[in-house]
Amino acid sequence: MSVVLIRSLILYLLVIFAVRLMGKRQLGELQPSELVITILVSNIATLPLEDVDIPMIVGVTPILALVCFEVIISWITLRSPMVRKLISGSPKVVISNGTIDRQVMRELRFSVDDLTMALRGQGIFDLAEVQYAIVETTGNMSVMKKQPDDTPTRSESGIEQLPSDPPRIVISDGRTIPAAITAAGLTDSELKNILRRSKIKQSEVFIMTADTDGNYYIAPCTGKSPIIIKGGQKT
Repeated sequence: MSVVLIRSLILYLLVIFAVRLMGKRQLGELQPSELVITILVSNIATLPLEDVDIPMIVGVTPILALVCFEVIISWITLRSPMVRKLISGSPKVVISNGTIDRQVMRELRFSVDDLTMALRGQGIFDLAEVQYAIVETTGNMSVMKKQPDDTPTRSESGIEQLPSDPPRIVISDGRTIPAAITAAGLTDSELKNILRRSKIKQSEVFIMTADTDGNYYIAPCTGKSPIIIKGGQKT
């Protein structure tokens, strides 16, 4: 039992190292070559666990070899568009100028249900709103709406807005995050003053976010309604 446990720990660390080496992507964002390597690595890693008579080197060596191969292929594809297109393919335009390209859909083996499901994933339920849609090499779809149906920007609406970074989580489960506090332009004493004015203790805070504009969101651990402060004023 101890042998299996030790092997599991070693292979776990090795697979984590392999995945990190290949880059941070979610499963749905993997290129075809990365997906193949991921499947092979997971299958090979189970062999030394299923049969303790198989030497660890038999599982470790192929995993390292596959990861090195993937890194080399990635390096080559970065420098060769031809190899990149051969391995990863190229994006396909399925809707252009509001017209669905049935030939491209046949090449991708996309059914009408697949198309409408992908559009719903982009928050589009009416095909008449789509100006342009392209299927990326990862299988995800990128969509551009027709201008009359697109959401206007602040500049188009005449609303003046200064650029600012998104809110940072400064307290999580009652614990402060020093780096986030600094990034939000706060000090520890200022943070304590905000909590004191909000009549809540730090230990009672589940999540608190803050930004440089003086906007704060405080969610209590008790499940009560959150405390929202806009521009330093409680709402």
